[in-house]
Amino acid sequence: MTAPFRPVLLPMNRPAARPYRGGAAIERFRRQPLTDQDWVPEDFLASTVATFGSSEVGLTKIGDVFLRDLIREDPIGFLGPDHAARFGADPRLLCKLLNTGERLFVHAHPSAEFAARELHSATGKTEAWIILDIDETGGSAWIGFTDGVADEQLREWYYSQDSDAMLGAMNEVELHPGDTLFVPAGVPHAIGQGVLLLELQEPADLSIILEYAPFPRLARDAGLLGMDVGTALAGIDRSSFAGERLADAVGAVPASGSGPLFPHAAGSFFRAEAVSVDAQTTARWEPQFAILVITEGSAVLESEAGHMDVAEGDVALIPHGAGDNRLTGDARGFRCMPPEPEM
Repeated sequence: MTAPFRPVLLPMNRPAARPYRGGAAIERFRRQPLTDQDWVPEDFLASTVATFGSSEVGLTKIGDVFLRDLIREDPIGFLGPDHAARFGADPRLLCKLLNTGERLFVHAHPSAEFAARELHSATGKTEAWIILDIDETGGSAWIGFTDGVADEQLREWYYSQDSDAMLGAMNEVELHPGDTLFVPAGVPHAIGQGVLLLELQEPADLSIILEYAPFPRLARDAGLLGMDVGTALAGIDRSSFAGERLADAVGAVPASGSGPLFPHAAGSFFRAEAVSVDAQTTARWEPQFAILVITEGSAVLESEAGHMDVAEGDVALIPHGAGDNRLTGDARGFRCMPPEPEM
């Protein structure tokens, strides 16, 4: 990377051998040749996080150097002084493109408290989704239990692998392009087949998998993160996720095409805003570590370090040290950012 604080376009970064099928829609979105790969359903964007059990798989490289190492060398330059003062060299953000070639298994992610206590992890995994596209096979997600579920009932479903009972006890949400969904840590969820989404999450690859039997690459123990069953299931939110909780979680991209995307509670974990520019509208931003994903059209990203062309499917990493920047042209997309430093 010749200029450390120049925005940079990120190539695809797709960990292999994930436990569910997918990925073709990512290749189309990223304007890459279609392959016959069927187990690469995720594209890790500006990732400083390796997949669970690995030290390097999933990490983004800038040239021949891991982004994680570049940030460690100059956290202030990449992340800004306020962020670095609070979090050090941790961007506190992982973004992904995710495409389901089959329904994703019922699972949940540990909360920060649970992850610290049981897994010695710096973060849990609260996440949120921006739905980019739905193909003819898909269109649903399941999130949270409609009614509270007793410990014994959850354990019975887990041991019997009663997929129908688990899904039947959850809120099914119909998805459309432009929808958003905020998924707090601990809340069980699944994603239907044929969905392409942009995901923001806490920077950890931690999943407690409740439903493994229908998935050939999953074994029971593989979904427990090294914990025994009782401990792992204690990390699942078994309370009712209905009424206001569900209503607050489900949203949509603003009709104006610009503005914040997720409920206020998400701000403790990450931030995102929709971006829309045209002949009359220019987006201007102060220095901020951000990941810019262009979903439609083309534009020019200008910073104090120069300018670069971006178009549909491009992903640009914007370091804090790039200074003030702006986007001009005719394009739409999303700007993903870490939590606001609370100084």
